[in-house]
Amino acid sequence: MAGVNGDRKGKKDDNGIGTAIDFMLSNAKLVLGVGGAAMLGIATLAVKRMYDRTISAPTSPTKMQQMGKRSWEEPAWVGSSPRVLNPDMKSTVSRSLQSLPTTSCSFEPDCLRRAVGRSAVGGSGATRSSLMQARMRLSLQEHLWDFYQTRVNIPAEEQAVARRAALDICAELRVFLHAKLPDMPLREMYLSGSLYDDLQVVTADHAQLMVPLVLEKNLWSSIPGEDTIMNIPGFWLVRRENLEYFPRSSSYWDRCMVGGYLSPKSVLEVFDKLVAGSINWPAIGSVLDYIIRPVVPSETLTLEVQYETDRRLYVDFLPLLVMEDGTSLIAKPHRLAAERHENLWRQSFRVAETARLRALDQEDGGCRYACLKAAKAACKLNPALHRLNSSQLTNAILLLSEKEGNWTREALADRFLQLLRALVGHLEAGRLPCALNPKVNLFCELTEQEVDELGYTLYCALSDPEQLLRTAAEPIQSGPAGGGMSMPMNPDRQMDTPI
Repeated sequence: MAGVNGDRKGKKDDNGIGTAIDFMLSNAKLVLGVGGAAMLGIATLAVKRMYDRTISAPTSPTKMQQMGKRSWEEPAWVGSSPRVLNPDMKSTVSRSLQSLPTTSCSFEPDCLRRAVGRSAVGGSGATRSSLMQARMRLSLQEHLWDFYQTRVNIPAEEQAVARRAALDICAELRVFLHAKLPDMPLREMYLSGSLYDDLQVVTADHAQLMVPLVLEKNLWSSIPGEDTIMNIPGFWLVRRENLEYFPRSSSYWDRCMVGGYLSPKSVLEVFDKLVAGSINWPAIGSVLDYIIRPVVPSETLTLEVQYETDRRLYVDFLPLLVMEDGTSLIAKPHRLAAERHENLWRQSFRVAETARLRALDQEDGGCRYACLKAAKAACKLNPALHRLNSSQLTNAILLLSEKEGNWTREALADRFLQLLRALVGHLEAGRLPCALNPKVNLFCELTEQEVDELGYTLYCALSDPEQLLRTAAEPIQSGPAGGGMSMPMNPDRQMDTPI
Protein backbone atom coordinates (compact mmCIF):
# COMPACT_ATOMS: atom_id res chain seq x y z
CA MET A 1 0.00 0.00 0.00
CA ALA A 2 2.84 2.30 0.86
CA GLY A 3 4.44 1.45 -2.48
CA VAL A 4 1.21 2.28 -4.29
CA ASN A 5 0.89 5.57 -2.44
CA GLY A 6 4.51 6.35 -3.26
CA ASP A 7 3.88 5.68 -6.95
CA ARG A 8 0.78 7.86 -6.90
CA LYS A 9 2.64 10.64 -5.15
CA GLY A 10 5.46 10.48 -7.70
CA LYS A 11 2.95 10.50 -10.51
CA LYS A 12 1.13 13.43 -8.97
CA ASP A 13 4.37 15.40 -8.60
CA ASP A 14 5.33 14.49 -12.14
CA ASN A 15 1.95 15.58 -13.48
CA GLY A 16 2.12 18.79 -11.48
CA ILE A 17 5.43 20.13 -12.76
CA GLY A 18 5.37 18.28 -16.09
CA THR A 19 1.85 19.50 -16.84
CA ALA A 20 2.87 23.05 -16.00
CA ILE A 21 5.77 22.84 -18.47
CA ASP A 22 3.52 21.29 -21.13
CA PHE A 23 0.95 24.04 -20.55
CA MET A 24 3.60 26.74 -20.85
CA LEU A 25 4.96 25.28 -24.11
CA SER A 26 1.54 24.74 -25.67
CA ASN A 27 0.47 28.29 -24.93
CA ALA A 28 3.79 30.03 -25.58
CA LYS A 29 2.93 30.74 -29.19
CA LEU A 30 -0.20 32.60 -28.09
CA VAL A 31 1.82 34.94 -25.88
CA LEU A 32 5.21 35.16 -27.58
CA GLY A 33 4.38 34.34 -31.17
CA VAL A 34 5.72 31.24 -32.89
CA GLY A 35 9.27 32.62 -33.24
CA GLY A 36 9.45 33.27 -29.51
CA ALA A 37 7.88 29.91 -28.82
CA ALA A 38 10.56 28.23 -30.93
CA MET A 39 13.35 29.78 -28.87
CA LEU A 40 11.55 29.09 -25.57
CA GLY A 41 10.68 25.56 -26.63
CA ILE A 42 14.26 24.59 -27.43
CA ALA A 43 15.49 25.76 -24.02
CA THR A 44 12.52 24.50 -22.00
CA LEU A 45 12.44 21.10 -23.70
CA ALA A 46 15.98 20.41 -22.49
CA VAL A 47 15.01 21.28 -18.91
CA LYS A 48 11.83 19.21 -19.17
CA ARG A 49 13.70 16.14 -20.44
CA MET A 50 16.24 16.41 -17.63
CA TYR A 51 13.41 16.69 -15.09
CA ASP A 52 11.57 13.73 -16.64
CA ARG A 53 14.64 11.53 -16.37
CA THR A 54 15.13 12.53 -12.73
CA ILE A 55 11.52 12.10 -11.61
CA SER A 56 11.22 8.83 -13.52
CA ALA A 57 13.98 7.03 -11.63
CA PRO A 58 14.11 3.31 -12.49
CA THR A 59 12.18 2.11 -9.43
CA SER A 60 9.99 -0.18 -11.51
CA PRO A 61 9.86 -1.61 -15.05
CA THR A 62 6.80 0.54 -15.78
CA LYS A 63 8.65 3.73 -14.93
CA MET A 64 11.59 2.66 -17.07
CA GLN A 65 9.26 2.48 -20.08
CA GLN A 66 7.65 5.80 -19.24
CA MET A 67 11.04 7.46 -18.95
CA GLY A 68 11.96 6.51 -22.54
CA LYS A 69 8.60 7.64 -23.84
CA ARG A 70 8.47 11.01 -22.10
CA SER A 71 12.03 11.96 -23.05
CA TRP A 72 10.99 12.03 -26.73
CA GLU A 73 7.78 14.02 -26.35
CA GLU A 74 7.73 17.03 -28.64
CA PRO A 75 6.75 20.55 -27.54
CA ALA A 76 3.38 21.82 -28.63
CA TRP A 77 4.84 24.54 -30.87
CA VAL A 78 6.24 22.03 -33.39
CA GLY A 79 4.21 22.08 -36.62
CA SER A 80 2.13 25.11 -35.72
CA SER A 81 1.51 27.88 -38.22
CA PRO A 82 4.08 30.71 -38.31
CA ARG A 83 3.12 34.09 -36.91
CA VAL A 84 4.66 37.49 -37.29
CA LEU A 85 7.57 38.11 -34.92
CA ASN A 86 7.65 41.40 -33.09
CA PRO A 87 11.00 43.26 -32.80
CA ASP A 88 11.66 41.99 -29.26
CA MET A 89 11.17 38.40 -30.32
CA LYS A 90 13.39 38.90 -33.38
CA SER A 91 16.25 40.14 -31.21
CA THR A 92 15.74 37.21 -28.83
CA VAL A 93 15.83 34.71 -31.71
CA SER A 94 18.97 36.43 -33.04
CA ARG A 95 20.76 35.99 -29.70
CA SER A 96 19.65 32.38 -29.44
CA LEU A 97 21.12 31.63 -32.86
CA GLN A 98 24.58 32.33 -31.47
CA SER A 99 24.32 29.25 -29.26
CA LEU A 100 23.14 26.85 -31.97
CA PRO A 101 25.74 24.31 -33.20
CA THR A 102 27.34 24.95 -36.60
CA THR A 103 28.92 21.62 -37.48
CA SER A 104 27.24 18.64 -39.06
CA CYS A 105 28.26 16.23 -36.27
CA SER A 106 26.22 18.29 -33.81
CA PHE A 107 23.00 17.23 -35.52
CA GLU A 108 23.31 13.47 -35.18
CA PRO A 109 20.20 11.92 -33.60
CA ASP A 110 20.26 11.78 -29.79
CA CYS A 111 19.51 8.07 -29.79
CA LEU A 112 22.47 7.35 -32.04
CA ARG A 113 24.90 9.38 -29.88
CA ARG A 114 23.66 7.62 -26.73
CA ALA A 115 23.98 4.21 -28.40
CA VAL A 116 27.55 4.94 -29.46
CA GLY A 117 28.35 6.13 -25.94
CA ARG A 118 27.00 2.92 -24.38
CA SER A 119 28.91 0.77 -26.85
CA ALA A 120 32.15 2.56 -26.01
CA VAL A 121 31.68 1.49 -22.37
CA GLY A 122 30.53 -2.10 -22.62
CA GLY A 123 29.90 -3.09 -26.23
CA SER A 124 31.94 -5.41 -28.39
CA GLY A 125 34.40 -4.15 -30.99
CA ALA A 126 32.14 -5.26 -33.84
CA THR A 127 29.15 -3.43 -32.35
CA ARG A 128 31.14 -0.25 -31.89
CA SER A 129 32.39 -0.43 -35.46
CA SER A 130 28.90 -0.95 -36.91
CA LEU A 131 27.47 1.89 -34.87
CA MET A 132 30.25 4.21 -35.95
CA GLN A 133 29.54 3.29 -39.58
CA ALA A 134 25.84 3.98 -39.01
CA ARG A 135 26.69 7.39 -37.59
CA MET A 136 28.82 8.11 -40.66
CA ARG A 137 25.97 7.14 -42.97
CA LEU A 138 23.48 9.31 -41.10
CA SER A 139 25.64 12.42 -40.96
CA LEU A 140 24.40 15.57 -42.65
CA GLN A 141 27.40 15.46 -44.95
CA GLU A 142 26.38 12.07 -46.29
CA HIS A 143 22.75 13.11 -46.58
CA LEU A 144 23.73 16.22 -48.52
CA TRP A 145 25.87 14.42 -51.05
CA ASP A 146 23.28 11.67 -51.48
CA PHE A 147 20.60 14.35 -51.97
CA TYR A 148 22.86 16.12 -54.46
CA GLN A 149 23.46 13.00 -56.53
CA THR A 150 19.92 11.59 -56.50
CA ARG A 151 17.64 14.64 -56.51
CA VAL A 152 19.59 17.82 -57.31
CA ASN A 153 21.53 16.87 -60.42
CA ILE A 154 19.62 16.56 -63.70
CA PRO A 155 20.70 13.86 -66.19
CA ALA A 156 22.62 15.30 -69.14
CA GLU A 157 20.22 13.77 -71.68
CA GLU A 158 17.22 15.41 -70.00
CA GLN A 159 18.94 18.80 -70.11
CA ALA A 160 19.86 18.30 -73.77
CA VAL A 161 16.26 17.51 -74.77
CA ALA A 162 14.95 20.56 -72.86
CA ARG A 163 17.55 22.82 -74.51
CA ARG A 164 16.61 21.50 -77.94
CA ALA A 165 12.93 22.26 -77.28
CA ALA A 166 13.83 25.79 -76.14
CA LEU A 167 15.98 26.29 -79.24
CA ASP A 168 13.10 25.21 -81.49
CA ILE A 169 10.79 27.77 -79.87
CA CYS A 170 13.46 30.47 -80.18
CA ALA A 171 13.88 29.74 -83.89
CA GLU A 172 10.14 29.94 -84.55
CA LEU A 173 9.81 33.26 -82.70
CA ARG A 174 12.81 34.73 -84.50
CA VAL A 175 11.37 33.89 -87.92
CA PHE A 176 7.92 35.19 -87.01
CA LEU A 177 9.07 38.53 -85.56
CA HIS A 178 11.39 39.29 -88.48
CA ALA A 179 8.61 38.50 -90.95
CA LYS A 180 5.80 40.27 -89.08
CA LEU A 181 7.69 43.37 -87.92
CA PRO A 182 10.85 43.78 -90.01
CA ASP A 183 11.32 47.38 -88.85
CA MET A 184 11.32 46.55 -85.12
CA PRO A 185 14.85 47.36 -83.89
CA LEU A 186 16.01 44.16 -82.20
CA ARG A 187 19.36 42.50 -81.73
CA GLU A 188 19.72 38.75 -82.06
CA MET A 189 17.61 36.84 -79.55
CA TYR A 190 19.29 34.22 -77.40
CA LEU A 191 18.50 31.67 -74.68
CA SER A 192 19.66 32.12 -71.11
CA GLY A 193 18.97 31.05 -67.54
CA SER A 194 20.04 28.34 -65.14
CA LEU A 195 19.49 25.64 -67.77
CA TYR A 196 22.55 27.04 -69.55
CA ASP A 197 24.68 27.72 -66.44
CA ASP A 198 24.47 24.18 -65.00
CA LEU A 199 22.46 25.63 -62.12
CA GLN A 200 19.04 24.16 -62.80
CA VAL A 201 17.96 21.57 -60.24
CA VAL A 202 15.54 18.64 -59.86
CA THR A 203 13.95 18.97 -63.34
CA ALA A 204 14.91 20.76 -66.57
CA ASP A 205 11.73 22.83 -66.79
CA HIS A 206 12.66 26.47 -67.28
CA ALA A 207 14.47 28.67 -69.82
CA GLN A 208 14.53 32.34 -70.72
CA LEU A 209 14.45 33.82 -74.20
CA MET A 210 16.21 37.19 -74.13
CA VAL A 211 15.00 39.79 -76.65
CA PRO A 212 17.45 42.75 -76.76
CA LEU A 213 15.87 46.03 -77.85
CA VAL A 214 17.83 48.69 -79.74
CA LEU A 215 17.47 52.24 -78.35
CA GLU A 216 18.85 55.40 -79.94
CA LYS A 217 21.64 56.75 -77.73
CA ASN A 218 20.61 60.39 -78.09
CA LEU A 219 16.92 59.73 -77.43
CA TRP A 220 16.97 57.60 -74.27
CA SER A 221 18.81 57.73 -70.95
CA SER A 222 18.71 55.51 -67.85
CA ILE A 223 18.16 56.73 -64.29
CA PRO A 224 18.96 54.49 -61.28
CA GLY A 225 16.07 53.89 -58.91
CA GLU A 226 17.86 55.41 -55.90
CA ASP A 227 17.98 58.74 -57.77
CA THR A 228 14.22 58.85 -58.21
CA ILE A 229 11.42 59.72 -55.82
CA MET A 230 10.67 55.99 -55.48
CA ASN A 231 14.19 55.31 -54.14
CA ILE A 232 14.37 51.62 -55.14
CA PRO A 233 17.96 50.53 -55.87
CA GLY A 234 18.10 47.73 -58.42
CA PHE A 235 15.31 49.20 -60.55
CA TRP A 236 15.76 51.85 -63.24
CA LEU A 237 13.77 54.36 -65.26
CA VAL A 238 14.47 54.85 -68.99
CA ARG A 239 13.64 58.45 -69.88
CA ARG A 240 12.89 59.92 -73.32
CA GLU A 241 15.27 62.79 -74.13
CA ASN A 242 15.38 65.68 -76.61
CA LEU A 243 11.66 65.72 -77.36
CA GLU A 244 11.95 69.35 -78.48
CA TYR A 245 14.33 68.35 -81.29
CA PHE A 246 13.16 64.78 -81.90
CA PRO A 247 9.37 64.66 -81.32
CA ARG A 248 7.32 61.55 -80.65
CA SER A 249 7.54 58.83 -83.30
CA SER A 250 11.21 59.68 -83.92
CA SER A 251 11.98 56.40 -82.14
CA TYR A 252 10.23 53.10 -82.80
CA TRP A 253 9.79 52.64 -79.05
CA ASP A 254 7.98 55.96 -78.54
CA ARG A 255 4.76 53.94 -78.88
CA CYS A 256 5.63 52.30 -75.53
CA MET A 257 6.30 55.59 -73.74
CA VAL A 258 4.23 56.44 -70.64
CA GLY A 259 4.66 59.81 -68.92
CA GLY A 260 7.95 60.49 -70.68
CA TYR A 261 9.46 57.07 -69.79
CA LEU A 262 9.80 53.79 -71.66
CA SER A 263 7.32 51.47 -69.96
CA PRO A 264 8.32 47.79 -69.63
CA LYS A 265 4.64 46.96 -69.19
CA SER A 266 3.79 48.55 -72.56
CA VAL A 267 6.72 46.75 -74.23
CA LEU A 268 5.47 43.42 -72.87
CA GLU A 269 1.96 44.19 -74.11
CA VAL A 270 3.30 44.75 -77.64
CA PHE A 271 5.03 41.36 -77.64
CA ASP A 272 2.10 39.68 -75.92
CA LYS A 273 -0.22 40.67 -78.78
CA LEU A 274 2.26 39.19 -81.24
CA VAL A 275 3.45 36.07 -79.45
CA ALA A 276 0.26 35.08 -77.63
CA GLY A 277 -2.32 36.52 -80.04
CA SER A 278 -0.92 36.25 -83.57
CA ILE A 279 1.14 33.08 -83.73
CA ASN A 280 -0.67 29.83 -84.50
CA TRP A 281 1.02 27.76 -81.80
CA PRO A 282 -1.14 24.63 -82.29
CA ALA A 283 0.01 24.44 -85.93
CA ILE A 284 3.66 25.04 -85.03
CA GLY A 285 3.38 22.51 -82.22
CA SER A 286 2.06 19.84 -84.57
CA VAL A 287 5.06 20.37 -86.87
CA LEU A 288 7.53 20.20 -83.98
CA ASP A 289 5.60 17.40 -82.23
CA TYR A 290 5.12 19.65 -79.18
CA ILE A 291 2.10 21.06 -77.39
CA ILE A 292 2.69 24.82 -77.09
CA ARG A 293 0.45 27.38 -75.41
CA PRO A 294 0.83 30.74 -73.68
CA VAL A 295 0.53 30.68 -69.91
CA VAL A 296 -2.27 32.87 -68.56
CA PRO A 297 -2.02 34.65 -66.21
CA SER A 298 1.70 35.32 -65.99
CA GLU A 299 3.72 38.28 -64.71
CA THR A 300 5.82 37.96 -67.86
CA LEU A 301 5.10 36.51 -71.29
CA THR A 302 5.57 32.75 -70.80
CA LEU A 303 5.08 29.77 -73.11
CA GLU A 304 4.39 26.26 -71.85
CA VAL A 305 5.98 23.59 -74.05
CA GLN A 306 5.07 19.95 -73.51
CA TYR A 307 7.82 18.14 -75.43
CA GLU A 308 7.29 14.68 -73.94
CA THR A 309 4.31 13.01 -72.28
CA ASP A 310 5.57 13.84 -68.79
CA ARG A 311 7.95 16.72 -69.55
CA ARG A 312 7.13 20.41 -69.70
CA LEU A 313 9.34 23.40 -70.31
CA TYR A 314 8.40 27.00 -69.47
CA VAL A 315 10.03 29.63 -71.65
CA ASP A 316 9.95 33.24 -70.41
CA PHE A 317 10.01 35.87 -73.17
CA LEU A 318 12.02 38.75 -71.67
CA PRO A 319 12.70 42.09 -73.42
CA LEU A 320 16.17 43.34 -72.52
CA LEU A 321 17.97 46.69 -72.55
CA VAL A 322 21.77 46.90 -72.42
CA MET A 323 22.81 50.46 -71.62
CA GLU A 324 26.07 52.14 -72.69
CA ASP A 325 27.74 51.45 -69.35
CA GLY A 326 26.89 47.73 -69.63
CA THR A 327 23.92 47.82 -67.23
CA SER A 328 21.41 45.13 -68.16
CA LEU A 329 17.72 45.89 -67.61
CA ILE A 330 14.87 43.43 -68.14
CA ALA A 331 11.13 43.94 -68.44
CA LYS A 332 10.23 42.00 -65.31
CA PRO A 333 7.96 44.02 -63.04
CA HIS A 334 8.43 44.74 -59.37
CA ARG A 335 6.56 41.97 -57.54
CA LEU A 336 4.74 44.41 -55.26
CA ALA A 337 4.21 46.82 -58.14
CA ALA A 338 1.84 49.68 -57.61
CA GLU A 339 0.96 52.05 -60.44
CA ARG A 340 4.00 54.18 -59.73
CA HIS A 341 6.26 51.14 -60.27
CA GLU A 342 4.97 50.26 -63.73
CA ASN A 343 7.74 52.18 -65.51
CA LEU A 344 10.56 50.49 -63.57
CA TRP A 345 13.00 48.18 -65.36
CA ARG A 346 14.71 45.52 -63.24
CA GLN A 347 18.50 45.42 -63.22
CA SER A 348 19.92 41.95 -63.81
CA PHE A 349 23.12 40.79 -62.12
CA ARG A 350 22.91 37.15 -63.14
CA VAL A 351 25.87 37.01 -65.55
CA ALA A 352 28.25 38.70 -63.09
CA GLU A 353 26.95 36.74 -60.06
CA THR A 354 27.35 33.40 -61.80
CA ALA A 355 30.78 34.30 -63.17
CA ARG A 356 32.03 35.32 -59.72
CA LEU A 357 30.69 32.14 -58.11
CA ARG A 358 32.32 29.97 -60.78
CA ALA A 359 35.64 31.86 -60.52
CA LEU A 360 35.76 31.40 -56.73
CA ASP A 361 35.18 27.67 -57.07
CA GLN A 362 37.87 27.39 -59.75
CA GLU A 363 40.38 29.20 -57.55
CA ASP A 364 40.11 26.81 -54.60
CA GLY A 365 38.26 23.78 -55.98
CA GLY A 366 35.36 24.79 -53.77
CA CYS A 367 31.83 23.47 -53.25
CA ARG A 368 29.94 26.78 -53.69
CA TYR A 369 28.16 25.54 -56.82
CA ALA A 370 27.15 22.34 -55.05
CA CYS A 371 25.97 24.28 -51.98
CA LEU A 372 23.90 26.64 -54.15
CA LYS A 373 22.29 23.81 -56.09
CA ALA A 374 21.48 21.87 -52.90
CA ALA A 375 19.90 25.00 -51.39
CA LYS A 376 17.92 25.70 -54.59
CA ALA A 377 16.60 22.13 -54.64
CA ALA A 378 15.62 22.34 -50.95
CA CYS A 379 13.67 25.54 -51.69
CA LYS A 380 12.03 24.01 -54.76
CA LEU A 381 10.97 20.88 -52.86
CA ASN A 382 9.80 22.63 -49.67
CA PRO A 383 6.67 24.79 -50.16
CA ALA A 384 7.51 26.98 -47.17
CA LEU A 385 10.70 28.15 -48.93
CA HIS A 386 9.37 28.83 -52.42
CA ARG A 387 9.88 32.58 -52.03
CA LEU A 388 13.65 32.21 -51.80
CA ASN A 389 15.02 32.51 -55.33
CA SER A 390 18.27 31.72 -57.09
CA SER A 391 19.59 35.28 -57.01
CA GLN A 392 19.08 35.59 -53.25
CA LEU A 393 20.78 32.25 -52.54
CA THR A 394 23.68 33.08 -54.88
CA ASN A 395 24.32 36.42 -53.19
CA ALA A 396 24.07 34.89 -49.71
CA ILE A 397 26.82 32.44 -50.69
CA LEU A 398 28.95 35.19 -52.25
CA LEU A 399 28.68 37.25 -49.05
CA LEU A 400 29.49 34.17 -46.97
CA SER A 401 32.56 33.55 -49.13
CA GLU A 402 33.94 36.93 -48.07
CA LYS A 403 34.08 35.69 -44.46
CA GLU A 404 34.68 31.95 -44.85
CA GLY A 405 37.67 30.58 -46.74
CA ASN A 406 37.20 26.80 -46.43
CA TRP A 407 34.93 25.63 -49.27
CA THR A 408 36.34 22.13 -49.78
CA ARG A 409 33.98 19.27 -50.56
CA GLU A 410 34.51 17.96 -47.04
CA ALA A 411 33.13 21.23 -45.66
CA LEU A 412 29.85 21.15 -47.63
CA ALA A 413 27.67 20.34 -44.59
CA ASP A 414 29.24 23.10 -42.49
CA ARG A 415 28.89 25.66 -45.28
CA PHE A 416 25.27 24.57 -45.87
CA LEU A 417 24.49 25.18 -42.19
CA GLN A 418 26.28 28.53 -42.31
CA LEU A 419 24.15 29.46 -45.31
CA LEU A 420 20.97 28.69 -43.35
CA ARG A 421 22.20 30.76 -40.42
CA ALA A 422 23.17 33.64 -42.70
CA LEU A 423 19.75 33.63 -44.38
CA VAL A 424 18.02 33.73 -40.99
CA GLY A 425 20.15 36.70 -40.03
CA HIS A 426 19.39 38.53 -43.29
CA LEU A 427 15.66 37.82 -42.96
CA GLU A 428 15.70 39.03 -39.38
CA ALA A 429 17.33 42.28 -40.53
CA GLY A 430 14.88 42.47 -43.45
CA ARG A 431 17.79 43.06 -45.82
CA LEU A 432 19.99 40.94 -48.08
CA PRO A 433 22.50 43.21 -49.86
CA CYS A 434 23.55 42.35 -53.39
CA ALA A 435 27.20 41.28 -53.40
CA LEU A 436 27.78 43.34 -56.56
CA ASN A 437 25.88 46.44 -55.41
CA PRO A 438 25.28 46.68 -51.64
CA LYS A 439 22.65 49.38 -52.17
CA VAL A 440 20.30 46.77 -53.63
CA ASN A 441 18.15 44.91 -51.09
CA LEU A 442 17.26 41.54 -52.57
CA PHE A 443 14.49 41.10 -49.97
CA CYS A 444 12.69 44.31 -50.96
CA GLU A 445 9.94 42.35 -52.74
CA LEU A 446 9.03 40.14 -49.77
CA THR A 447 6.11 41.01 -47.53
CA GLU A 448 6.58 41.16 -43.76
CA GLN A 449 4.57 37.96 -43.36
CA GLU A 450 6.71 36.14 -45.93
CA VAL A 451 9.92 37.30 -44.22
CA ASP A 452 8.73 35.98 -40.87
CA GLU A 453 7.55 32.66 -42.27
CA LEU A 454 10.82 32.10 -44.13
CA GLY A 455 12.81 33.04 -41.05
CA TYR A 456 10.78 30.71 -38.84
CA THR A 457 11.14 27.78 -41.25
CA LEU A 458 14.91 28.22 -41.59
CA TYR A 459 15.34 28.77 -37.85
CA CYS A 460 13.59 25.47 -37.09
CA ALA A 461 15.67 23.79 -39.81
CA LEU A 462 18.84 24.70 -37.93
CA SER A 463 17.91 22.25 -35.19
CA ASP A 464 17.11 19.53 -37.77
CA PRO A 465 18.68 20.48 -41.12
CA GLU A 466 18.07 17.07 -42.65
CA GLN A 467 14.34 17.88 -42.58
CA LEU A 468 14.95 20.14 -45.59
CA LEU A 469 16.21 17.13 -47.51
CA ARG A 470 13.50 14.65 -46.55
CA THR A 471 10.99 16.12 -48.99
CA ALA A 472 13.12 14.58 -51.72
CA ALA A 473 11.63 11.16 -50.94
CA GLU A 474 8.73 11.86 -53.30
CA PRO A 475 9.47 13.10 -56.86
CA ILE A 476 7.70 16.24 -58.07
CA GLN A 477 6.13 16.79 -61.46
CA SER A 478 7.87 19.09 -63.91
CA GLY A 479 4.49 20.51 -64.90
CA PRO A 480 0.90 20.63 -63.67
CA ALA A 481 -1.07 17.42 -63.63
CA GLY A 482 -3.82 16.95 -66.16
CA GLY A 483 -2.49 19.53 -68.61
CA GLY A 484 -3.43 22.50 -66.44
CA MET A 485 -2.05 25.94 -67.11
CA SER A 486 -0.52 26.69 -63.72
CA MET A 487 3.28 26.55 -63.42
CA PRO A 488 5.32 24.68 -60.82
CA MET A 489 6.94 26.67 -58.06
CA ASN A 490 10.57 27.16 -58.97
CA PRO A 491 13.26 29.34 -57.43
CA ASP A 492 14.35 30.25 -60.95
CA ARG A 493 10.88 31.59 -61.77
CA GLN A 494 10.39 33.65 -58.61
CA MET A 495 11.72 37.18 -59.12
CA ASP A 496 14.90 35.71 -60.62
CA THR A 497 17.16 37.92 -62.70
CA PRO A 498 17.79 35.70 -65.69
CA ILE A 499 20.98 37.05 -67.28
